[in-house]
Amino acid sequence: MEQKSHLPKWEFKVSARLRQSTPDQTWLLFKDFFNLHKWFPTLPICYGIHGANGELGCIRYCAGFALQSRGNGGNVNGDNNSAGWSMERLIGVDPVDRIISYEMVDSNIGFKSYISTVKIIPGAGDGHDEGCMIEWLLTVDPVEGWRLEDLVKKYESGLQGMAKKMEDALGRSEQEE
Repeated sequence: MEQKSHLPKWEFKVSARLRQSTPDQTWLLFKDFFNLHKWFPTLPICYGIHGANGELGCIRYCAGFALQSRGNGGNVNGDNNSAGWSMERLIGVDPVDRIISYEMVDSNIGFKSYISTVKIIPGAGDGHDEGCMIEWLLTVDPVEGWRLEDLVKKYESGLQGMAKKMEDALGRSEQEE
């Protein structure tokens, strides 16, 4: 999927705080690479299509999200009615520092180059030791029909929704114990 662009890459970071969940609890959910749909609010479909879940080189298929290029009338096929989809390869896992990286290898949502890194950082970033912070760093080629600010807002919203779902689920599992 990597294609050369003459424009500078867009690089940005979004983050979310989980005040009640430990870094280790949150990491277990993120390293489950084939099951992002359980946590990402606007992603109904995600499953493995190559390799073993969580192993370098494995590939997941994600579909149904609302993120689509506005160029070509919807997605790269010019179809406003079809759901956005992508295939993403796991390219890095660091269980000690709780970091996962992946790249998009194909999609119909306008990305020509896409590399994403998620870090789970101890502490909620507010001077207290409890909780954790999720940082999502992205490097992409500019996407036709999008402004960087709009893309950042989409990812901020998605990550906040994901963090809430994770914290709610982790809070429920602690109550059941």
